[in-house]
Amino acid sequence: MDENMETKITALGCWQSSVSIEPLGGGMTNHNFKVTDAGEQFVVRLGADDPVHLISRANENAVCRAAFEIGTSPELVYTEPGVLVVRFIEGKVFEEADVRIEGNLDQIIKLLGRFHRLMPRHFHQVPVMFWVFQILRHYQYLLKQGNSPYRERLIELAEIGTSLEQAVGKVDIVFGHNDLLAANFIDDGDKLWLIDFDYAGFNSPLFDLSNLASNNELSKEQEITMLENYFGTAFNREQWRSYYAMKCASLLRETLWSMVSEIHSVLEMDFPEYTGKNLVRFEQAYTTFQHNYF
Repeated sequence: MDENMETKITALGCWQSSVSIEPLGGGMTNHNFKVTDAGEQFVVRLGADDPVHLISRANENAVCRAAFEIGTSPELVYTEPGVLVVRFIEGKVFEEADVRIEGNLDQIIKLLGRFHRLMPRHFHQVPVMFWVFQILRHYQYLLKQGNSPYRERLIELAEIGTSLEQAVGKVDIVFGHNDLLAANFIDDGDKLWLIDFDYAGFNSPLFDLSNLASNNELSKEQEITMLENYFGTAFNREQWRSYYAMKCASLLRETLWSMVSEIHSVLEMDFPEYTGKNLVRFEQAYTTFQHNYF
């Protein structure tokens, strides 16, 4: 463990006694630790604002508070600049295969519906809009300025992004999580929790749904069931085209996120490998979109 981080955590003003600190895995834009204090357990997240990835910690803090109020996330107990402390949830952190289990997927859709509907009533912060196509343009600019090794593909990818934005068309707006990796769900045996709000903000529900599907490799049958359960109606071809365009955009965003992180991130992660994995997923999805929906 980094000595400076340990010192910083130990000195936080929220503790009742001397603490024990254990590093936690995960966290692509921050460092996470499990801390035990006077018999209680907490998660400490260390991470400053990240203009490269458009992350505001003030927004994250406000989302944490609101998500606790609606019962979807653990309690936020302390913050200071660059530090967020929430109660630790003892349970199973999902992997991709867990998301694909029918009962789990049903719970996730109900959880997302609650989050999407109720968060605006409890969120008290300057509203953040997570519009994936503007984020793609931001990442393309950074990659060009940073002389990325992928720069020869930027024009092509920018044109694809524009075509996908047109294909998505008009959307409804909810309050989205916008980063539905499997590890952001925890099952404590009684209920499912949603965590990690780096990118949370107002968005189309299609982004969370397609992001969930693409990050966890749902089958087409599972996607159809997911959409019909969420919207409460059969999905027609035009709606499916809009959804699938957003799915491609979600995969493209994750790919460009990783390309940008190869240049800018100081975290220990194999970003080239992650870029390659997501680029393959994107290209497969976009090929399907071209063959079926253009």
